Amino acid sequence: MKVSKEQVRENRMRIVETASVLFRERGYDGVGVAELMSAAGLTHGGFYKHFGSKADLMSEAMSCGFSRSAESTLGVNREQFVEYYLSRQHRDSMGKGCVMSALGADTARQSETIKATFAAGIENQLALLANENAVGGATRADLIDTIAHLVGALVLSRACPDDSALADEILDVCRSRILRQEVDEN
Repeated sequence: MKVSKEQVRENRMRIVETASVLFRERGYDGVGVAELMSAAGLTHGGFYKHFGSKADLMSEAMSCGFSRSAESTLGVNREQFVEYYLSRQHRDSMGKGCVMSALGADTARQSETIKATFAAGIENQLALLANENAVGGATRADLIDTIAHLVGALVLSRACPDDSALADEILDVCRSRILRQEVDEN
């Protein structure tokens, strides 16, 4: 049976969105093509009708994840952004959370193409934060510092055992310091 162009588009988007979640949850090497296609409700054989390689999907899934993250920050002020980013809810929802904190270390070991997609995602996030004034009149250096602090705190917290007091302490200390820094600067 022939599949319509619309159905092909929907299937591709389902693959990309599924991959975006699974890659953030388990890393690029933690998800095979067969498992990914099964999770998307499709057969393994259909993968190469949509993508030339797993790396092609990785780039597209990463872009999708950055877009979803950007959508969730629209209209959010700096305090709300920091409060959510360094929350247990975000920490424990790796598959739906920030691409930078979930895939940064994995991306560093990938091709230049994958790294370029990641860098474009960071640039888009910086532009969004500047445009949304989520960090009130901050310079580019301030935005980079804030993002690096947020991502680093989340990565460290996630690396601790879930029930570790240190995992929560890292989130609490960094959240407090980032928010206090803004008050001190104003």
